[in-house]
Amino acid sequence: MGDIEDFASDSARGNDEEETIEVKVTKKRIRPQKKEAAGGKTAFCLDSSRYPVSINSLAYAPSGPAVWVRTWGCSHNVSDSEYMSGILAHAGYSVVREAEAADVWVLNSCTVKTPSEDQAFNLVRMAKEKGKRVVMAGCVSQADPSAEWLQDVSIVGVKQIDQVEEAVKGSLEGKSVRILTRNRPHAPLDLPKIRKNPLVEVLAISTGCLNQCTYCKTKAARGDLKSISLEDLVARAKKAFEEGVKELWLTSEDLGAWGRDIGLVIPDLLHALVEVIPEGCRMRLGMTNPPYIMDHLHEIAEILLHPRVYRFLHIPIQSASDEVLRHMKREYTVVDFCKAVDYLLERVPDLYIATDFICAYPTESKKDFEESMALVRRYHFPSLFINQYYPRSGTPAAALPRVDAKEAKARTAEMSAYFRGYSRFDDTRVGKEETVLICEEAADGVHLVGHSSSYEQILVPRRCGMGMERRVRITSVGKFHMMAEPVEDIPEIKEEEESTMESTKMAQSRLEVIPTNGVEEGLADDVIVDNRSISARQLALITVIVLVLAVVLKKLMQVLMRD
Repeated sequence: MGDIEDFASDSARGNDEEETIEVKVTKKRIRPQKKEAAGGKTAFCLDSSRYPVSINSLAYAPSGPAVWVRTWGCSHNVSDSEYMSGILAHAGYSVVREAEAADVWVLNSCTVKTPSEDQAFNLVRMAKEKGKRVVMAGCVSQADPSAEWLQDVSIVGVKQIDQVEEAVKGSLEGKSVRILTRNRPHAPLDLPKIRKNPLVEVLAISTGCLNQCTYCKTKAARGDLKSISLEDLVARAKKAFEEGVKELWLTSEDLGAWGRDIGLVIPDLLHALVEVIPEGCRMRLGMTNPPYIMDHLHEIAEILLHPRVYRFLHIPIQSASDEVLRHMKREYTVVDFCKAVDYLLERVPDLYIATDFICAYPTESKKDFEESMALVRRYHFPSLFINQYYPRSGTPAAALPRVDAKEAKARTAEMSAYFRGYSRFDDTRVGKEETVLICEEAADGVHLVGHSSSYEQILVPRRCGMGMERRVRITSVGKFHMMAEPVEDIPEIKEEEESTMESTKMAQSRLEVIPTNGVEEGLADDVIVDNRSISARQLALITVIVLVLAVVLKKLMQVLMRD
């Protein structure tokens, strides 16, 4: 829940100059095209050089080569995959949910942890064994394009997602296409997009960061902070809400740092965005490091109290030892963190705060670890991302002697066990009422997931309806969620309506949600999409038309019977 924190150091930053390009790179933007479908009909055509914001609103069946998209890591990566999927679908490729059915695998990688990079490596090897073409995207290939296992695959840089079609096309022609540079503007926000959840807009507000953390490799890929303009972000949010989106998730490597490179600060953006959030919709903030909100705590609290903003914030601490934080180059102290948390908890009722800890950082002693445990006991964070330290090649921390593996596992297990032993939810919540916004399908396949004003997960009956705001009464509680029933009478879903909801679920969201520790909760580890989906708005329109036709037909039959 909240963005995974992206890390880097001086030695891992890499070079901002353009990398070697093995195949000619065109700098032009992709132009809208006409595609000939079966029967010679035009399947897709735009009336200007601008893209549709969401390809979910399009109804056409491309017949080009099939592409499978797999994503690891943070919500920024998920947003990038949504864009790449939309661009490929717009160009006529079939974006499929099954790897075996694809001609090309687009692997959007994450470099924060060794296991996710290992998974990408294994998939590249598997693709070659199966005769599939591979396009590597994301932070692994951007940070380390010279890695031996990447030498014969195509690569798209984190700022070249709008050129993914060129990489896929070249790969199908047997070429290794390398499109890598950070010296270029952001890809435009109005690219085609297939959302992993049609009701959620994941909006990356910047890329890169201002930090030099010793254990992180992400900055080698994302670079220094580059903020997207306030005007472009507000316009993108407005368009997303017009398309029927209900939740706006802000994401970046460090949300709190937004604007510092363009003469603005994060409250400027937040105040502008809340002005365009419609009734019945909400905004969720992402991850912010403590230094970048310390001067704006009053305004952050004010934003979190807005009725259309979730009372949720992700503030990573990583360690509760000042000595370890100094070695990590985190640029804040434990006192700074506690000051921010205490201020916000005091002024924002029921605030939901998530945080991160790295266990067994090379310089962490048992005393340092106990200080971290004490902080967990003090705050009982409802969401706690516990990560055992993994050395990342090229980072300063990787050169340090590691904590004994057995001790490292023991520390991680101890913190995890303590976290599992407490809960934000207790029996005092039973019988209380909450207003929830319902935007997700529950993992059990039986319920829908609604979020309270504090972004608490509340499971409700399916009859409450996707995309609806409902008043519900809590019936039971668990560790990570509560169960509830609607306060108002809502008819049970009829068999044909249940079938329609299931069809809508399959048509709108072809994504498998595989949460990864340290990654935004509720986001997919896989981004697998089928571009032949229909939007919620289209489905609603079709439903209305069918109902009207049914009424007209009934009236006509009555007239004929009388005659």
